[in-house]
Amino acid sequence: MAFLEMRNITKKFPGVIANENVNLSIEKGEIHALLGENGAGKSTLMNILYGLYQQTSGDVFLKGEKVNITNPRVAIQLGIGMVHQHFMLIPALSVIENLVLGMKENKAVLDLDSEAKEIMALAARYNMTIDPYVKVWQLSVGQQQRLEIIKALYRGADLLILDEPTAVLTPQEVRDLFVMIRQLTSEGHTVIFITHKLAEVMEICDRCTVLRLGKLEATVNIADIEDKQELANLMVGKDVNLMVEKIAPKIGKKVLDVNGLQCKNNKGLKALKGVSLEIYGGEILGVAGVDGNGQSELVECITGLRHIEQGNVMINDADCTNINPRKILEKSVSHIPEDRHLMGMVSGMSVKENLMLMSYYKEPYSKNGFLNHKWIDTHAAELCNEYSVKTPSIEELAGKLSGGNQQKFVVAREMEREPDLLIAMHPARGLDIGATKYIQSRIVAERDRGAAVLLVSTELDEILELSDRIMVMYEGEIVGFIDGPYATREEVGMMMAGAHRNLERMGKTEEFSNLGE
Repeated sequence: MAFLEMRNITKKFPGVIANENVNLSIEKGEIHALLGENGAGKSTLMNILYGLYQQTSGDVFLKGEKVNITNPRVAIQLGIGMVHQHFMLIPALSVIENLVLGMKENKAVLDLDSEAKEIMALAARYNMTIDPYVKVWQLSVGQQQRLEIIKALYRGADLLILDEPTAVLTPQEVRDLFVMIRQLTSEGHTVIFITHKLAEVMEICDRCTVLRLGKLEATVNIADIEDKQELANLMVGKDVNLMVEKIAPKIGKKVLDVNGLQCKNNKGLKALKGVSLEIYGGEILGVAGVDGNGQSELVECITGLRHIEQGNVMINDADCTNINPRKILEKSVSHIPEDRHLMGMVSGMSVKENLMLMSYYKEPYSKNGFLNHKWIDTHAAELCNEYSVKTPSIEELAGKLSGGNQQKFVVAREMEREPDLLIAMHPARGLDIGATKYIQSRIVAERDRGAAVLLVSTELDEILELSDRIMVMYEGEIVGFIDGPYATREEVGMMMAGAHRNLERMGKTEEFSNLGE
């Protein structure tokens, strides 16, 4: 008898069939991967299991008994916990307040200090450190990810659904998470692992179910799969090229010049401690580092979203220190933000409206204060087609699209502006393997067109594959620079952990010393 069975699950939305007669069987104590392209129906299926959606037809059986999961509270009572791709946290509340929110409490007075001690003990059991009193908005994305896992465990989850759990984690953090997952399954927990990272599926999962266009494609034993290429082909339905083609860089003039940058983070602590860097047209500078070591603050300072206390930012020889973000973007800068929901899109607007957010006030989007709707409609449809944004129409609300498709239209909007400086933070976050390779190839194409690219990613493979130079950050400082072709996972990984500071290689390498002059 399977621990969990979902039989003939169908979920229909207006104009869309998200799941069609899907069958999923999970054994107790296993790590079961759920794979599929963006919009394949993975998150919808899991949202049904967690009670956020109700299936149009089909049944769910848990431990052999049919269950009717009408809402998340029912799911939690049944021992089902879910860590969502987009975190379900309230930023203005503290860690401990988020954890106890919505839980039944028999005591007359809620003792947060007592609850905090339990949380810290639970976190320590799984080798996680957590400050129960800090506000969630002050946490990095990676810290919020770990908080969501602790929240699910604190509520007694036997079945843990992890939706893209490693999307913004470093290799070291991924290894720690995998140790934690193996510990959980050894204790009798069951894990459903939704991901686009095929190497991780091969490493940690026991079985894998593949969805394609809302339908069940296959369920396979990982031990029977030869390599991640086979998984990719199964997921996409055709051969997928897992390598991005890249020629040697043709370096142009200096586009970005950052000198002695200092700023504070959301906690009021020093986040950047004298950061200096240069990027030239025609090159990709990859920024590697454990999440929360100043990468976010660096990008926010460059784009005008955070106050610079000391130092300056020059873009195309113009001083852009502490000026309005729109004025910075008008210096031929595009920004793919770290958090698409917070900074990259408006959920209550249509896909079309989101695609015109950056340029609606300029021609050809508008003229003399009037929008050119015919051109906008045609252009939006072309962008959706070019970037494979799966949407019923350009009038669909952006918030109704899958996370991967939201990311694709944000990337499309920023790329189509053909900037001199492209700042890309986690550009492939939440994208399937086919879309990831397409976006990465477009980033390389921007570089080949002559743009300077600042690529910030916790995906070390992405940094190593795309970067012409790699800059490693640790505790708000630059550990060092490495020429891309000579970088290794081991060296970069050690630098990310602050093991050594490669100061003698800071600044431009010999190869770049005369570029743009």
